[in-house]
Amino acid sequence: MTEPRWAIEAQGLVKTFGAQRAVDRLDLQVPVGTVYGVLGPNGAGKTTTIRMLATLLPLDGGTASVFGHDVATDAHRVRQLIGVTGQYASVDETLTARENLDIFCRLHGLRGKAIRTKSDQLLESFGLSDAASKPLQNFSGGMRRRLDLAASLISRPPLIFLDEPTTGLDPRTRGQMWDTIRELVHDGSTVLLTTQYLDEADQLASRIAVIDTGRVVAEGTSDELKAQVGASSLHLTLDDAARTEEAGRIVASSVGSEVTVTPEARRLTSPLADADHVTDTLVRLREAGIRVTEMSVTKPSLDEVFLTLTGRGSSAAETPDDAEERAA
Repeated sequence: MTEPRWAIEAQGLVKTFGAQRAVDRLDLQVPVGTVYGVLGPNGAGKTTTIRMLATLLPLDGGTASVFGHDVATDAHRVRQLIGVTGQYASVDETLTARENLDIFCRLHGLRGKAIRTKSDQLLESFGLSDAASKPLQNFSGGMRRRLDLAASLISRPPLIFLDEPTTGLDPRTRGQMWDTIRELVHDGSTVLLTTQYLDEADQLASRIAVIDTGRVVAEGTSDELKAQVGASSLHLTLDDAARTEEAGRIVASSVGSEVTVTPEARRLTSPLADADHVTDTLVRLREAGIRVTEMSVTKPSLDEVFLTLTGRGSSAAETPDDAEERAA
């Protein structure tokens, strides 16, 4: 039998809560053996989509399959193929890390020595061996997230849903989670990752779907999405604030774009369609005797991507996206 090309295929997904349509005719195709990012601001419909694909919510419209198995008519088989880590840890904080894993192992049908072996393996893999006997009240947020992910991997499912797994984590712990996700895919799993962080999707995802108001508004690689937002930006900081206006005219002539001048900060910013213009600009400023103290070229920021593709920033207040979460 030929292996399926798609880990997930969804067409026209719909989910409503009262008058609110949280997911609105959403299409998604996730290739096998990849990290697929689902990027969107609060209220976009990311969590609701995952819950439908994971058989935790019924579909109000459309179709979806996991490795060729229909999530509506073959839900039992789908559940055997997936692991789910939500935005909030599902572990019991009154128990130790080992006790939590032991319970999850039993729920997955392990018995006797197999429970101890699997728990030891997961505690080691996620850097929690030294804290195995500590109650979770003493765990940091990052440790809780790692334990939650470990629990979802007991059966090593071929498809793993990670719903904003690094939200609120410090940079070091976030990097550890990224390494773990890479290892999962290296070992043969497929990961669907929802996030609000473009840099996270940039680091991990082969392709990214940007969703807003329950619909896919853009799809492609990270570079393709950034290209839809616009050109890179040239940022210059000058030594002399009195010459910012003059420098602005030179930069505008050199790069062929409008320049934003901030005299108080001695700063100039301009869209940059061609990186070759950077050298020309710096040479012309030097010839004019204008000293540049800082220079950088940046791709569109996270908020610029969100503002362009969704009409609001990544830190926008939550809208009635996941009405089912608040009702739970």
